Amino acid sequence: MEQEILKVQNLCFEYPDTSVLRDVNFALNKGDFLGIIGANGAGKSTLIKLILKILPLSEGKITLFGEDLAKFRDNHKIGYVSQKANSFNSDFPATVKEVVMANLYSKKGLFRRYTHEDEEKMRSVLKKVGMEEYENKLIGSLSGGQQQRIFIARALISEPELLLMDEPTVGVDAKSVKQIMEIICELNKHGMTIIMTNHDTPELVRVSGKLLIFCEHGNGEFVRRNDLTVEQVNDIFAGRRAHHHA
Repeated sequence: MEQEILKVQNLCFEYPDTSVLRDVNFALNKGDFLGIIGANGAGKSTLIKLILKILPLSEGKITLFGEDLAKFRDNHKIGYVSQKANSFNSDFPATVKEVVMANLYSKKGLFRRYTHEDEEKMRSVLKKVGMEEYENKLIGSLSGGQQQRIFIARALISEPELLLMDEPTVGVDAKSVKQIMEIICELNKHGMTIIMTNHDTPELVRVSGKLLIFCEHGNGEFVRRNDLTVEQVNDIFAGRRAHHHA
């Protein structure tokens, strides 16, 4: 039987001045790749923030690994990569190794020493993102695309089972976009469940097995990529399903 990783039921969310999500329903099993499509303001990032408990859940239900979101405590099972490459402070005086290892603090407590096993784990995740030779470099000296690969490694070191990615290729060059997408697809191929938003809609449709398409009123239309109709594809690429009206 397939393992259910995430279930979203009757989810609605309103900011004080606008409603963004309306009656969103979907479920993901282990190994699924969900692409979330919609224009800016359609609710893509809001949905990710609700799953991560960055925003409070007010209406509807989210279940993670079979547990109600409010009771869920196994935070290491969830990795998160945001649009860091755009906003990172290049003067930040930390090495790649320190940035990646910092994500073990939550498990170890602030003053626990790193073990040989931790170091091995760090090298293993750097290898997964093709950055194993950079562990002693300062994070600020790297390009935007390299930094973003380091942030993926940082998310991976806690061995998550679900990886949430909010436009991880924004602000990086075309070559880096290709590398990052290859890394993400490889992780998915090895069983990682992935939820991703991306401004490059055709690419996201290409790599995703399932799609959540935010239509005009914030209702998420959940479809398997193989079941997409010609009309849906045309609407997606014409932007007709992506506009949001408050």
